[in-house]
Amino acid sequence: MGRIAVVVLKVVIAIAIAGSLVVQIGALAMASFSIDDSSGSRVAWVYSMLGIYVALGVLCLQVIAVCIWRLLTRVRAGTVFSRRSFREVDVVIGAISLAAVLTVGVAVGFAIANRTTRGDVVAPGQVGLLLGFALVAGGVALVVYIMRLLLVQAIELDTSARALRAELDEVI
Repeated sequence: MGRIAVVVLKVVIAIAIAGSLVVQIGALAMASFSIDDSSGSRVAWVYSMLGIYVALGVLCLQVIAVCIWRLLTRVRAGTVFSRRSFREVDVVIGAISLAAVLTVGVAVGFAIANRTTRGDVVAPGQVGLLLGFALVAGGVALVVYIMRLLLVQAIELDTSARALRAELDEVI
């Protein structure tokens, strides 16, 4: 991967992390304002939980961004095909999976709020969309897991190639 591509991707990641901090602060502010609502309504509870879930979801994205940053650093150094890369890939898989679980939690919270409150607090279609998003996020986690398996194969091939190259050097 070229130096320019790595630098540009790192700039994009830095901008995304800065923007995500703004979203995270806004989500936590929404949660705290909803918690301060003294009416005790379920709508306030739903919005406070949504704010917390959004903040946690953004945290998952930030963790993924940091792991990708570290992998890009290894790509540039030519050390990405090492066992140390597994840690970052495993963290990415875990963060994506946690985001999927959080999304299911939001959908369940919305469904409960709709069942226990007169009228619909949240449009029923939103619950379905959130569950669909959770399914897609779970699929992405599986794709990254498959890519991890490919990384294992690449490391094994790289190790074999180095061993064969060393044998060939001895023969020559």
